[in-house]
Amino acid sequence: MSGVMKRMKLIFQAKANKALDKYEDPRETLDLSYQKQLELLQKVRRGVADVATSRKRLELQMKGLQDQADKHETQARRALEVGREDLAREALSRRGGIQQQITDLQTQYTALQAEEEKLTRASQSLQAKVDAFRTKKETIKATYTAAEATTRIGEAFSGISEEMSDVGMAIQRAEDKTLQLQARGSAIDELLASGALNDPTGMAKDDITAELERLSSGSDVDNQLEAMKRELAGGPSATANRQLEAGNSVGNASNAGVSDAEEVRKEGEAR
Repeated sequence: MSGVMKRMKLIFQAKANKALDKYEDPRETLDLSYQKQLELLQKVRRGVADVATSRKRLELQMKGLQDQADKHETQARRALEVGREDLAREALSRRGGIQQQITDLQTQYTALQAEEEKLTRASQSLQAKVDAFRTKKETIKATYTAAEATTRIGEAFSGISEEMSDVGMAIQRAEDKTLQLQARGSAIDELLASGALNDPTGMAKDDITAELERLSSGSDVDNQLEAMKRELAGGPSATANRQLEAGNSVGNASNAGVSDAEEVRKEGEAR
């Protein structure tokens, strides 16, 4: 059971890391880290300021105590001048107590000075690190942005290439279909020309029939032309002969008509 739980934990962590990698922006992470460093630097600076304030307060306290000690020393001198040794002793005793306080404060003052110097050095070192990190952060962000732009451009070109591939296939299909239609049209024209496809209206003619009709038509025209030439070559006599032949034809037709009528009449009388 323990092994199964460990495996499930590893799987969960792997999926969680993958999800985080998907949504994590390194630039935002760098900015957040820089912000935290600035906050830490600000805390160190506040610490330096607090220590400096405490040191300054001690300086003021020691100055005040030193003024009191000087005052008591002056009082002791005046008391001795007037013969009041007891008052001089009391003034010097108070001065001694103040001097002890000054000594204690001096020890604290020295410690605060050392702490202030240490914090100041730490602040300066941290400031240098923060400045260096800021420079590196901006460099990394610029590089990441450039890489991201390059990747997007590459992906765009990849998409265009795929799209152009589809367009190329569509063009190829269109060209193939056009060639197929052209071939089909040419084949139909050839079939119509050869007469393989008969016209149901009967109007269509193949090449051989059309050629024969043209030859026949040309022969008739030639014959008529020759006849006219002969007529013109015969002159007036030829014309008279034609008229005589025409008259004889009419007379024969009239005589034939009279004979036919006489025969009909005779047949009627016989009946």
